[in-house]
Amino acid sequence: MGGIFGVISKKNCVFDLFFGIDYHSHLGTKRGGMVVHGENGFDRAIHNIENSPFRTKFERDVEKMEGTSGIGCISDNEPQPLIVRSHLGNFAITTVGLISNSDELLKMAYEKGNPHFLEMSGGNINQTELVASIINQEDSIVKGIQLAQKVIKGSMSMLILTPDGMYAARDKMGRTPIIIGKNDDGFCASFESFAYLNLGYTDYKNLGPGEIVFITPESVETVSPAGEEMKICTFLWIYYGYPTSCYEGINVENMRYRCGEMLAKRDMADGGVNPDIVAGVPDSGIAHAVGYANESGIPFARPFIKYTPTWPRSFMPPTQAQRDLIAKMKLIPVEELIHDKSLLLIDDSIVRGTQLRETTEFLYESGAKEVHIRPACPPIMFGCPYLNFSRSKSELDLIARRVIKAREGDNVSDEVLADYTNPESQNYKEMIDEICKQLNFTSLRFHRLDDMIESVGLPECKLCTYCWNGKE
Repeated sequence: MGGIFGVISKKNCVFDLFFGIDYHSHLGTKRGGMVVHGENGFDRAIHNIENSPFRTKFERDVEKMEGTSGIGCISDNEPQPLIVRSHLGNFAITTVGLISNSDELLKMAYEKGNPHFLEMSGGNINQTELVASIINQEDSIVKGIQLAQKVIKGSMSMLILTPDGMYAARDKMGRTPIIIGKNDDGFCASFESFAYLNLGYTDYKNLGPGEIVFITPESVETVSPAGEEMKICTFLWIYYGYPTSCYEGINVENMRYRCGEMLAKRDMADGGVNPDIVAGVPDSGIAHAVGYANESGIPFARPFIKYTPTWPRSFMPPTQAQRDLIAKMKLIPVEELIHDKSLLLIDDSIVRGTQLRETTEFLYESGAKEVHIRPACPPIMFGCPYLNFSRSKSELDLIARRVIKAREGDNVSDEVLADYTNPESQNYKEMIDEICKQLNFTSLRFHRLDDMIESVGLPECKLCTYCWNGKE
């Protein structure tokens, strides 16, 4: 996913920038970067953070850097921020999102006179550089950002730092957030709402979809108004978001409690199951499990503990084999809470199914009698074209789609797929039974889409649910 953070102040802002970026470490997987602007112009540092936390790689840079404004990121792919010299002047840029029509935009850039792009390892183009090239096709930064919002398919939120101030722009459909914080010396712009609270900032403004603001130490000026239509990513609440985060005023932890409560209500209405304990897969499944336990009255416990001094999230290693190994290594059993027990386990989602199957086998090996699984979202049916949600190269990496292919063959119509997303259909029920069988669960019930939307509390039209129902 990745995260971005920026500061503009009347005094040296380097420490605020450093800690604000570090608070986004749960979102990123590959690189970290920061740029500051001071009396000597722009100063930048970028490091690989695949094997070390952000703060350990940038501590020496922070001691040398000085400036009253800066931007930075935790990046899941390309090195950034970038410093650009163009007819619009010098500026630094950092982005978060996904461009799904890169080839089309590259062709457009070449036709507009951009002679070349720097190629990264693997033959890919740095998407932040591509965004900068689009912006430079116009005669002002604001018009350039508006052009980028218009032509990019996917999503792209960004911070642009100039010698005069900082632009913050939320992606056109608001799939990712940008929140402005304020203190006595200036402002910050952040993906995560909690990232600035311990730095002495208070909530000032949530940018609307497509909104562009220009920020100085004295003011935040809207230079392009927000659009009316929004499709914020629902997975921010289900999985990606930190428990203390709020998106559109809705707290992640509290939403997860509601998810668990609604899962429990469905179970109890249908006769349910009678496990000895309810547990959550660390970390994002824990709050969902607390909600389930509170509603059902079944005790909450932690039958395994996550050990994460090194890999905080199992998607961080670059290969699936490494991710599976890390996922297994990081869970340490508490056999007294597992042996001869019936467990109800809540995870945020089932994507490929590999890790949850291994977790279930690990619980059986530790003496569990039953393992009932309750994912906190519906079956994932479609790859996300808007954000770097998953490393999956094909929708057939998704266990739900593999089951559908085995049942229906290679050519599945949209109508048939839609039937598999309907929790009342026979196809849906048989798909769930097959997933349950393949992953060796005692029972399996996914969160329903309507219940999940109710758990968030926003109107369905404002939420992106593409990965579950394929609707844009």
